[in-house]
Amino acid sequence: MSRSCRSLLVLVPLALSLVSCGRFAVPPVPGGEPVLLSPSRAATTWTDAEGGTLELKADGTTAAHHVCSDFDIVDGTAEPRSGPGTWESEDGEEGTRVHVSFGTDDESFAYEALRKGGTLKLWTYVGDPDEGRPLCILTAPAR
Repeated sequence: MSRSCRSLLVLVPLALSLVSCGRFAVPPVPGGEPVLLSPSRAATTWTDAEGGTLELKADGTTAAHHVCSDFDIVDGTAEPRSGPGTWESEDGEEGTRVHVSFGTDDESFAYEALRKGGTLKLWTYVGDPDEGRPLCILTAPAR
């Protein structure tokens, strides 16, 4: 048996096992560069691809209407969120991270901030990245 055939016999099962674990299904991070957002710039109404909105208010409260987000880890649902909550931002080397907590279940998660050209984005994985779900990407209105 040639060396290339033996390599193929090793690589095919390895590839299949990685696929079965979902390791090839990780969605790529959306395009753009990490950006630092001042709290006053983050305080706006962000919109997802399905028309859901997340209003980050200057007083640190939120109003969500069918907005995409990380899903509820307790029951595993990936449904859009609606209702009131709170938010705060945290700046780091990788840009701003916006932490949102929904008052209904007190679950907290974070969106990462990016800029691509003149477009500001907040994004997060929906559930485990290895499960290959689409990303949740919110955009801000142009200013």
